[in-house]
Amino acid sequence: MLAAQIAVKHKGEKCAVVAMDDGGAVIGAQIAKELQCVLTLINSAEIKLPLEPNAVAGITSEGTFTYNDSYSQGELYEMLIENRGFVEQEKIRQMHELNHLLSGGGTIKRELLNDHNIILTSDGLKSGFEIDLAYEYLKPVLVKKVIFAIALSNVTAVDRMHVLGDEIYCLDVIDEYMYTDHYYDKRDIPEHRQVLKIVGDIVKNWQ
Repeated sequence: MLAAQIAVKHKGEKCAVVAMDDGGAVIGAQIAKELQCVLTLINSAEIKLPLEPNAVAGITSEGTFTYNDSYSQGELYEMLIENRGFVEQEKIRQMHELNHLLSGGGTIKRELLNDHNIILTSDGLKSGFEIDLAYEYLKPVLVKKVIFAIALSNVTAVDRMHVLGDEIYCLDVIDEYMYTDHYYDKRDIPEHRQVLKIVGDIVKNWQ
């Protein structure tokens, strides 16, 4: 459904689909097929503090880093007073693990995304956290447009998309968003290594 909507306006243009998560890669593959363009993935990891259920920050394999917007500045300040050293250690550890996953090939180099419409995809967004991380990831890229193609989203994430994006395609906005798996009858997303392999094969064919 998302692919059909986007193709009406952007088929034939220079586009690149950039998945924000593994579910976004599954959705993005259909959009990339319809637009006959490349698909890549932001290879990222969450950084969690002990006893905190939600991630305090996120980091990508390129070193892009951002804090979780669901926490206020005051909450982040309080948490980081005692945990800044832990966060720095986690950044190094997660960077190592992310790049180890990519050692056999994987995502596209960011500079190859220059001068493209960037279509950011996800199967579900509970907050603006992934959006902010993707925006930081794209900062060095000279993009034509940032286009969001999201299956499900809460209101906070949609508000963030309106601030940072040029176009939004979203199938459903849910007021009291629970968790993404809750809204799907079947979850058949491959495990992360397999997603990276699939994306890597698409990138090789595109290059």
